Amino acid sequence: AVILATGGMSYPRTGSTGDGYRLAAQAGHTIVPLRPGLVPLVLREPEASRLEGLSLRNVRATLYQGTRRLASEFGEMVFTADGVSGPIILTLSMVVADALARGPLRLQLDLKPALEEQELDQRLQRDQVALGRATYGTLLKGLLPRLLIEVFALRSGIALDTHLSQFSAELRQRTLRLLKAFDWTVTATRPIDEAIITLGGVSTREINPATLASRRVAGLYLAGELIDIAGDTGGYNLQAAFTTGYLAGESASRAIAAAHPAECAAGECAVF
Repeated sequence: AVILATGGMSYPRTGSTGDGYRLAAQAGHTIVPLRPGLVPLVLREPEASRLEGLSLRNVRATLYQGTRRLASEFGEMVFTADGVSGPIILTLSMVVADALARGPLRLQLDLKPALEEQELDQRLQRDQVALGRATYGTLLKGLLPRLLIEVFALRSGIALDTHLSQFSAELRQRTLRLLKAFDWTVTATRPIDEAIITLGGVSTREINPATLASRRVAGLYLAGELIDIAGDTGGYNLQAAFTTGYLAGESASRAIAAAHPAECAAGECAVF
């Protein structure tokens, strides 16, 4: 019995360079195309680089392709040198690699998901009255992290030194819409060697789910990320690796014991 558990193509510096896919293919298995999973995303807009290191908490990020909503997550994210990462972005990335083949994606950030539009509008009006002769920049300081203020104002088209006495209902609505829908364009994922997991791999149709035995080669078992299985971030992929490895080991041992009952009963049956 042989167990093939060489891992995916992510983190190649650990030795997981995709050799298992080649071996499985040589044994006659179908390899579902390999793509990066749980990976940072690249944004088109150049101003994203000005936000590098900015972490946003309690925001909602939603992916759209045209008007179609692909996925949405609430939580924490961070801007990188050329895009975005963090827990909710990594989870959203699971659908990005395939969707990008059909064109660019829109990443919409709701910076105030706890407030409905009417509630947010009322808050903006209260802040405008309370701040009196202050400027638009002062108003934004109470709403956004410091690093985001200049980029937000640039996108809104409202100068930071605009006095709130000149802050019309139209400008307030423009600010409200941007707080609820701060859009970015996703053009790519980072490379697969920066991904946490590899999507794709040996087709599950060619593996017995009860034993993880190959349906193509007798005595061959497959486990871990080599198989076309994937989970969200949060330990699910580690659990899949542990569970499939355990099951493959148990199944291989039982198969050896069944094939050599006398030797195993006498303690002469070795499993490596």
